[in-house]
Amino acid sequence: MNFSPTLRFEMLIWTSTHFGRSRLVHSFSFNVLKAAAPVNSIPRDTLLHSVVVKLGLANELSVQNKLLKVYVKCRDLDSARSLFDEMPRRNAVSWNTVICGLVDGGYGGEFKTRQRLIFLYFKKMLMGLVDPDGITFNGLFRSCVVLNDVESGRQLHSFVMKIGFDLDCFVGSALVDFYAKCGLYEDARLAFSCTLYKDLVLWNVMLYCYVFNSLSREAIEGFRLMQLEGFKGDEFTFSSLLSSCKYKGSGELGKQLHGLLIKQSFDLDILVASSLIDVYAKNDNLYDARKVFDEMPTRNSVSWTTMIVGYGQQEYGKEAVKLFRRMFGKDYCLDELTFASVLSSCGFTSGASELMQVHSCLIKLGFEAFLSINNGLIYAYSKCGIVAAALQCFRLIAEPDLVTWTSIICGLAFCGLEKDAVKLFDKMLSYGIRPDKIAFLGVLSACSHGGFVSMGLHYFNLMTNQYQLVPDPEHLTCLIDLLGRAGSLDQAFDLLKSMRKEAGPDALTAFIRACRTHGNLKLAKWAMEFISEPDEPVNYSLVSNMYASEGRWSDVARMHKLINDRCEQKTPGLSWVEIAGYNHLFKSGDRSHPQSSDLYAMLGLLLNTMKEDYKSTAF
Repeated sequence: MNFSPTLRFEMLIWTSTHFGRSRLVHSFSFNVLKAAAPVNSIPRDTLLHSVVVKLGLANELSVQNKLLKVYVKCRDLDSARSLFDEMPRRNAVSWNTVICGLVDGGYGGEFKTRQRLIFLYFKKMLMGLVDPDGITFNGLFRSCVVLNDVESGRQLHSFVMKIGFDLDCFVGSALVDFYAKCGLYEDARLAFSCTLYKDLVLWNVMLYCYVFNSLSREAIEGFRLMQLEGFKGDEFTFSSLLSSCKYKGSGELGKQLHGLLIKQSFDLDILVASSLIDVYAKNDNLYDARKVFDEMPTRNSVSWTTMIVGYGQQEYGKEAVKLFRRMFGKDYCLDELTFASVLSSCGFTSGASELMQVHSCLIKLGFEAFLSINNGLIYAYSKCGIVAAALQCFRLIAEPDLVTWTSIICGLAFCGLEKDAVKLFDKMLSYGIRPDKIAFLGVLSACSHGGFVSMGLHYFNLMTNQYQLVPDPEHLTCLIDLLGRAGSLDQAFDLLKSMRKEAGPDALTAFIRACRTHGNLKLAKWAMEFISEPDEPVNYSLVSNMYASEGRWSDVARMHKLINDRCEQKTPGLSWVEIAGYNHLFKSGDRSHPQSSDLYAMLGLLLNTMKEDYKSTAF
């Protein structure tokens, strides 16, 4: 039965009257933390402290330690320190409570100052002849992790070795975790090997160390050794191992781990199942990801969001939105990540009606105040071509950040409003916001599509000279496309030659497309020979079309042969169109649509009409 804090206090006073002081101390020590547990309230904690004084327990160490924990739990660190400083006696529990409370009291900009205070308390603890224990060192090492303070951590490690605590499992786990999160995995491995008695927690921390430092092979080998030592692993073990499989090309390893889980009759709890879904989704295996999801006996918002994010990342927007609707109907707790993924999916599929439904849903749940959600809305509305809604979302943001500005700039450029995009970029600079590579990519794209050559060159120089940003292949592609559209083929070719290592295949494609537009076959051939991209069939196709326009059919055949010999089969591009709230998907040469016959008949009619109009207007 749950009693109110006031009733508990009255019961404690009654206990004092009938059973004496010792029973009161025990009863208060046991109940005071529970009395504060329902509400993390500083006024409530002050009331507790007043009751302590009223009952004459102000000098009882066990009661003071409990009260310290209450203050720390509510992050009232000033009151905790005041109480601690007034305590006539302190034991290891007292010191550990205040040290760990300072560590867990938030990681803001003032943490460096707080770390000095943490180590000051540790020194006072030693001077007071109170022996530190594993909890003490765990808190100290965690404070070093927050600030990546390797020097203090190494000094603490030396002290731990000096007093023989490095052999302790609990301290060893904290030590390995410290070195791992500071990127010193060799030191972490050494600390692990020096710990005599290794438990499952220590093994898990070591595996996490490998995964954290992207050492997948070492993690798997560590797991093998762990099993040889008789540890089968738990949900944290497999969650860490599966985290190492979330990269392209590691899907087979994920399947093997899944098989091992089944072989060991390991219950797929929410944590492990969600990790499996993530592994399969990131390795383009949405079938198995959905199978794991459907077979889960219980799900939480994390598992639902993981599956939705998986669909969104693989650009299966329709399925992502459909799953979101199911999740919403089951009253799960939706978070920023869920909405961000669904908004991204709506943007990818250009699902305007679905986007508006999601927007209404997030307003209903009070998520419209989140900056990340508004940024996602700007992106999605821009991708759907609803510029007015994107601009409205932008104007409603009181303090837009760099992501907000970049989203609206890229959105305007995407929707053909190049001048507005450039104006907003200049406005962003006037507010003192430092642009990053993505922001510059947005404004360069706007300049490219708008044909603003001088502006494009100005922003490119601004990026490389003033902001010292190294251009990515995408920036070079925009610049070459800009110069090519303006007919400055020689200048574009010089840029392509000077930065051929940095330029990607898209830059070459943009240049060859410009050569075709301006009828310069010679320069296109030089570019193909100068910068070879054998795996990009589009480049050969462009040159082939240029040969065809000149009637050079033998060269056309040669280009087609090169495509077959050198180029890998590419996944065809997809297009969507929304009609009456339903998205229709198409790809090149596609006849899977139930109305494909009517569609191709209409397409043929339109082509014939265009040809007739061209003939009637030709001189």
